[in-house]
Amino acid sequence: MSEFSTTDQQTLDGSTVQASGAPLFDDKGYTSIVWLQKMDMTPYDFPYIDQLLVQGYRNWLQQSNGIPWINEEDTAVFNFTGVRVAGREEDDNEDLGLVERCCFSREIEVSQRTLRDGSLGFVYMVPILCRNHKRDLFAFLRFTRSAQHVFAEQDALLAAALHFRSCFYSKFEYIFMEDILGVQNRSDREGRRRSILFQIVKRMHDKIDVEGVLDEVFDSIAYLFPQVDITLYMSQDRHSRNPKVKPLLLHERDEDVCVRAFMKGQMAVNEPVGLQNEVTEIGIPLRGKQGVYGVFHMILPSGSDSMNKVDVELIAMMADTAGTAFENAKLLEQSNILIHELRLINELVQRLNQSLKLNEVFEFAMQELLKMFKADFCCIVQLDQEESYYKVTSSNVESVRLHSYPRDEGFAGLVCKTGDPVIVSDYRKEGKISSTLMDLTDSLSLMAVPMKTSGTPMGVILLSSKLPNFFSYDNYKMLQMLAPHIWLAVTNAMLHAEVRRLANMDMLTGLYVRHYVDQFIQQHQEKDFCGSLILVDIDQFKQVNDTYGHQTGDEILKSVSDIVRSTTRDEDVCARWGGEELAIYLPQLGVLQALQYAEKIRYRVQHETEPRVTVSCGIAEWNWLDEQISIESLFYSADMALYEAKNEGRNRIVIDHAGSA
Repeated sequence: MSEFSTTDQQTLDGSTVQASGAPLFDDKGYTSIVWLQKMDMTPYDFPYIDQLLVQGYRNWLQQSNGIPWINEEDTAVFNFTGVRVAGREEDDNEDLGLVERCCFSREIEVSQRTLRDGSLGFVYMVPILCRNHKRDLFAFLRFTRSAQHVFAEQDALLAAALHFRSCFYSKFEYIFMEDILGVQNRSDREGRRRSILFQIVKRMHDKIDVEGVLDEVFDSIAYLFPQVDITLYMSQDRHSRNPKVKPLLLHERDEDVCVRAFMKGQMAVNEPVGLQNEVTEIGIPLRGKQGVYGVFHMILPSGSDSMNKVDVELIAMMADTAGTAFENAKLLEQSNILIHELRLINELVQRLNQSLKLNEVFEFAMQELLKMFKADFCCIVQLDQEESYYKVTSSNVESVRLHSYPRDEGFAGLVCKTGDPVIVSDYRKEGKISSTLMDLTDSLSLMAVPMKTSGTPMGVILLSSKLPNFFSYDNYKMLQMLAPHIWLAVTNAMLHAEVRRLANMDMLTGLYVRHYVDQFIQQHQEKDFCGSLILVDIDQFKQVNDTYGHQTGDEILKSVSDIVRSTTRDEDVCARWGGEELAIYLPQLGVLQALQYAEKIRYRVQHETEPRVTVSCGIAEWNWLDEQISIESLFYSADMALYEAKNEGRNRIVIDHAGSA
């Protein structure tokens, strides 16, 4: 008679069947759970298996008890990066080198070294491979032996490594099965929860009014969780007959759980910090597709394990369903408001894009925002390029217009620092931030929204009112929608101005180009009574290039350009005329005054350039008594004077006598 039970004997005979009728063993002798033995890691899992390696190592030592050369003093396990995770520490540098050799050869590697106790020994590094067909290498076993007890055969090491791998995969399979059972339990619980939620949602959608939907939420939560005290704080300007529905006043609630849940649109929890008379508060937003309308405030009783008894996720799903129902009830009203807002945005964007002048864009945006939101005051501020301060670029408050303030000052500084918009219902009750705009205008309500570039705040729009609680949540959201469009128009205007500036600038010298000088002279000849032109040419510039190279020649040209620019007035225009020739137009100055500037330039170039160069200058003027006034005749006269200076020996200044006579 067999010593096994009938069931065990059937299992051994391969005749056991599952509940489905399928045999537990197939013809090859594998069980129906052979799939578990085929489950394996991938190289993406290797960084996370250190704990499994430690557990497998402990089990391996325990099961190898009695084998003298397998113990914690003579062994260690390394992960796939060569970091020791368990076992005795030896020499990290030599161990890492041995691991690298083992990784390349995928064979047992041996190293002779002096051990920590001073004796001579051998260190064996054995690779541990995955059991899949790819045979990925995921760990290493190190065996330390004294020189007197060297392994004669390495089969024992391989056997020990295979035993370690079995211990590791035993833990791996245990965790895998534990995860599967956990998933199944969660799935069962989710099924029950969905069944309850389905019944509640069905009853909610049977209601056709907002009050009925909210009553159903309260009744359902009271039925499922009678120990929970729940209140709904609504942000809408509406009254409810339900005593559990109250207004959400942000300025009165400071930064409690309801405010955090409302502002972030996510569940917020305040867990107890003491041991007695402490309660748990949970804020769950009542949100729909267009925004957050309120917050369910739940107070869990103190003591016991209340958090585990209340299915917060179920309540959150009920809140989401209630939010959708609430939103549907107001769909027509919100649709009309949305159509109106879209029309306003479209008109604003079209009119903003009609102008490419920065001042006009700022001024128009300010006027439209005041009209659109019926605000009393508006400020649009912009960060400087170094982002160290911000400047009020447009405002209907004259005392702050075009003024600059430190980057961290006021509400604009707060928005620039955090990148988040701000709404203030009553400035008197806030008291945390001091604002120049609010103090000067006696405003109580405020909206401040950032204008961003690639997620970085580059400016702020501020709207204020003298009345408290003036701006609604819809105003707050709409201003956030408008801010990117306004900043896009501002960016386009700035880019247009920058493109125009670059188109008129010579990249090498930083001076203006020739066509800009032509336009500048033409404009001044139409309104001024006189003006002078100086043409500057670097002497023997070709010889400089041939002697020192073109790079040095470019540096000389830039140095001369810097001297020219720093010597002349702000209203003068300096340009690169062509090659090594520069042109300077001096509005409303005669040739004698121009001669003084030219002499300063000639002297500074001769003494400040390195290598030393000289310049020749030709000067011509025009005045309103000339018979013929034109750009061409002015440049021709100056060019002839420059030609004469070159012929007379260079490093000199010649005035056009015909023009000055």
